[in-house]
Amino acid sequence: MERDSEPLLSNRNPKGGLKTLPFIIANEAFERVASFGLSPNMIFYLKTRYNMETTTATNLILVWNAATNVLPVVGAVVADSYVGRYPMIGFGSIASLLGMILLWLTTIFPEASKPTTTYQFMLLYASFGFMTIGAGGIRASSLAFGADQVNIRDNLKKSSVLQSYFGWYNVAVTGSGIIAVTCIVYIQDHLGWTVGFGIPVVLMFLSAISFFLASPNYVKEKPNSNLFIGLVQVVVASYNNRHINISPQATDELYHRRRDSNLLMPTDKLRFLNKACIIRNPEQDLTPDGKASNPWSLCTIDQVEELKALIKVIPIWSTGIIFSININQGTLGALQAQTINRHLTKNFEIPAGSIGLFIVLSLTLWIALYDRVIIPVASKIKGKPYFLNTKLRMGIGLVLSVASMATWAIVESIRRDRAIKQGFYNNPTGVVDMSFVWLLPYNIMTGLSEAFFPIAQNEFFYCEFPKSMSSIATSIGQVGMSLSNLLASVILSAVDSLSRIGGKESWVSDNLNKGHYDYYFWFLAGLSTVNVLYYLLCSKSYGPLKSEFNEENSNEREE
Repeated sequence: MERDSEPLLSNRNPKGGLKTLPFIIANEAFERVASFGLSPNMIFYLKTRYNMETTTATNLILVWNAATNVLPVVGAVVADSYVGRYPMIGFGSIASLLGMILLWLTTIFPEASKPTTTYQFMLLYASFGFMTIGAGGIRASSLAFGADQVNIRDNLKKSSVLQSYFGWYNVAVTGSGIIAVTCIVYIQDHLGWTVGFGIPVVLMFLSAISFFLASPNYVKEKPNSNLFIGLVQVVVASYNNRHINISPQATDELYHRRRDSNLLMPTDKLRFLNKACIIRNPEQDLTPDGKASNPWSLCTIDQVEELKALIKVIPIWSTGIIFSININQGTLGALQAQTINRHLTKNFEIPAGSIGLFIVLSLTLWIALYDRVIIPVASKIKGKPYFLNTKLRMGIGLVLSVASMATWAIVESIRRDRAIKQGFYNNPTGVVDMSFVWLLPYNIMTGLSEAFFPIAQNEFFYCEFPKSMSSIATSIGQVGMSLSNLLASVILSAVDSLSRIGGKESWVSDNLNKGHYDYYFWFLAGLSTVNVLYYLLCSKSYGPLKSEFNEENSNEREE
């Protein structure tokens, strides 16, 4: 009984359990260290080695990030519907390793001439392509695959355990970011690109090895039938049956359900979709073994509820797009940090690309404080398990995002004024007499916003989606991040073009001192404020969470 009280320790299946989690998390962590280690200084590499302008290099990185964020959803659909999560992670590990090897080769081959040769660009784009495909494979299934091992999904009463699992998983992933933005970036700055890009190759090799080592011990869930086709079938069937009237007194006998399903009737929300699972004539609609004669005219209750779950979360999912646009401004933060005093001591200077370390540190420290201090103390005071629900935490994260962008705009305005007064108006590389400490409030608030919003959003999707959509649930947020990268690129280009009208200097000029990045950051803060109001509307319209609904039912049964 004591083992059952701890869902993460209870495991009657000889496979899976805590013993497999270090290998899964190590695989993800090493992949993140490798990829995050390449990102901070990538803008400097593209500008120096490939002679790209700031806007061109930034847009290329944004497109790369967009593809990296959208492919995990494609991988999730393939994993849930066809191949399973284990093969998907294995494939992604190999593809990522190949991509990093190709990127490393771009540092070995000497430049033939200026401008850079077509061959070098092909090698660069190929490396980005393989790394993107690899990230799509690993990130599509890693979180859900870990949940399969500890089997915590079915214990809905233990929401705090699920919250803790997602939180500490993110600590492991973001902890790898600390190593990336410190050690890897430092090596790139001091030992050069060849060594600096070679280390991520080694780390990605360790990532693949760590995953495959525990292969015999993994719980490997079999994929379901084609999930995507099933969702399309619901749309087609509900349209074909649009003339059917649904009686308020409908019983479970009217609806088609899977033999192993616990669902007796579809929910009342999005009621028009229920027409897809109505049995009109059992002799014609069903085969002798109880399956649908034509799956494009009759679907199961489970299929209908899967589509409903996806449609219901779209408004709240969309609020993450503007949030992610703010997070994607990290390359500009590196350029800004390059112009200020970053010395900790006379002999040690923080690399410009490592300023993001403080984002990761604040995120990690908050999760540890929240999980190990705040939640236990609050639960003790309340006399029962206590935790902040996902919708509240997402809201807090969005508000912190607004505050971080406003703070950044104020600091950039101060930095620019000082740069001009100190005679650096025409010298974008001049170091302003201003400590890097000025950047800490922005970085800390950004880290806290990431500790609240993305983690809560992942947990929200995982809890609200059916189990058959686990990989999609933990990857759908990546689509928003992908769109945010593309939208960020569009916004940056639009701001660049519009602010040049009349022969003026662009707000996002290559010369930070001539430009007005503070105006750009204020614009993003304004967008984020509108996004908070939009989220409040979406949250209210969504209604109660599944965890709240299950808790109410549990309390009623106890009474």
